[in-house]
Amino acid sequence: MHKISAGIIGTGYYLPEKVLTNFDLEKMVQTNDAWIVERTGIHERRIAADDEPVSALAQRAAEMALADAGITGADLDLIIMATLTSDRIIPATACILQDRLGAVHAAAFDLSAACSGFVYASSIAAQFIESGIYRHVLVIGGETLSRVIDWQDRNTCILFGDGAGAAVFGPVEDGYGVRAFDLGSDGSGGDTLDIPSSGSLCPVTPETIEQRLTYVHMDGKAVFRFATKVMGKTVETSLARAGMQREELDFLVPHQANIRIIQSAAKRLHMPMDKVIINIHRYGNMSAASIPVALAEAAHAKRFKKGDHIALAGFGAGLTWASCIMKWAKEENN
Repeated sequence: MHKISAGIIGTGYYLPEKVLTNFDLEKMVQTNDAWIVERTGIHERRIAADDEPVSALAQRAAEMALADAGITGADLDLIIMATLTSDRIIPATACILQDRLGAVHAAAFDLSAACSGFVYASSIAAQFIESGIYRHVLVIGGETLSRVIDWQDRNTCILFGDGAGAAVFGPVEDGYGVRAFDLGSDGSGGDTLDIPSSGSLCPVTPETIEQRLTYVHMDGKAVFRFATKVMGKTVETSLARAGMQREELDFLVPHQANIRIIQSAAKRLHMPMDKVIINIHRYGNMSAASIPVALAEAAHAKRFKKGDHIALAGFGAGLTWASCIMKWAKEENN
């Protein structure tokens, strides 16, 4: 049986209007712009409005991606939402989007792999299409991290922002689209990045709220060490699976967590920084939204041309890591 090639046929993104700069943060916690920029590369980030749950951001990104792909919600077979800040624990945010997008034929579920989530979800989308089970799969990475950040903790509140990015996967020409994936996890590091009181292990109570355990807690140094180790390595693994050399890569779209981590991965892959898609200075770390927003922004800015080899790479809570190599299948946007 002939194997179908799966690739991205449309992209979209949405960022909330409110901008929170480093200078704004100086008024909230003991920090300063120069310190934040030097250590992270972040200048500002976006914050969702009170009436903007993650489903609202995701819907805007999804609508843009569907329009870019030239299809409607009714053409979708599956919606996968990668997020750690879903509207509610149940129902899945993907189901809410299924209804709002008019995706009457689509299955829908959420996926939890934190900052690696979009690449994890993309691997599932590609396999459904390659197997011939589904034709069009919408993958969204969206977060409202501002809802789970402790704005009194200067170590974490400077890092994160809100946003959503989306991609429609579908059949593409032979030889184009997804070439290889690498997914991995190390659960022994799960406690280095978590929300301690958020589930059945430690349910939310007045006491856990008072102890600020319902917010993101992070061992920054441990996460940094992990990220610098795995970010470049996972791309090398995907390249090997694709039968490619790193010199054949045209672009790297990394998770936007820290400019030093991105630079470390680029150095390991011998990628010049002008071939690395970076938006961390404007949006900070948007977890599952980071990679799809960077990808969609670059695509709509016509950075990619048909036939370019693009690597996506992320790492996140879990601990998880993920990368993907794809040969860009989409003709340049008009």
